Amino acid sequence: MDFREELIKSMQTMIDNKLSCHNSDRTYKSVIKRIDKKGYVIIDRTGSERTVKCCISGIEFRVGQSVWVKEPMGKLNDIHICGVV
Repeated sequence: MDFREELIKSMQTMIDNKLSCHNSDRTYKSVIKRIDKKGYVIIDRTGSERTVKCCISGIEFRVGQSVWVKEPMGKLNDIHICGVV
């Protein structure tokens, strides 16, 4: 194997490892599955159900409605609805 190819592969491995540990805000679409007394039940990006609050005041959602969900800094406990699709 050529040393240049080996160097490029090792650099790509280092970059991939660094990016996998990087936390940032993630915003993605989800659907409201049901409404609880604690909040809205949505499907998060891992496919799990989560009960979340809405940060938009004075708005009511219905089951089946598409929403934008924000996951700040990769913290699953802080997920909240931040918009309507």
